[in-house]
Amino acid sequence: MRPLGIPPAQLTDEELLQELSSLHETRNDTLRHGSEDALTNHSRRTDELEREYLRRFPDREVNPARLRT
Repeated sequence: MRPLGIPPAQLTDEELLQELSSLHETRNDTLRHGSEDALTNHSRRTDELEREYLRRFPDREVNPARLRT
């Protein structure tokens, strides 16, 4: 597998949040109109960045109204 951008661990917190925001903004368009490869890469990069976010911020504030049981 080839790398998809800068490895998440090398991003600053600000860069990580910016990358995540950008991916979340483009998700629907990629899902609806991207090629299979584009969707696969988008999903993979989103997963990499979200895992890094959770690694850095394990005690992030969780809104009780957003919990699903």
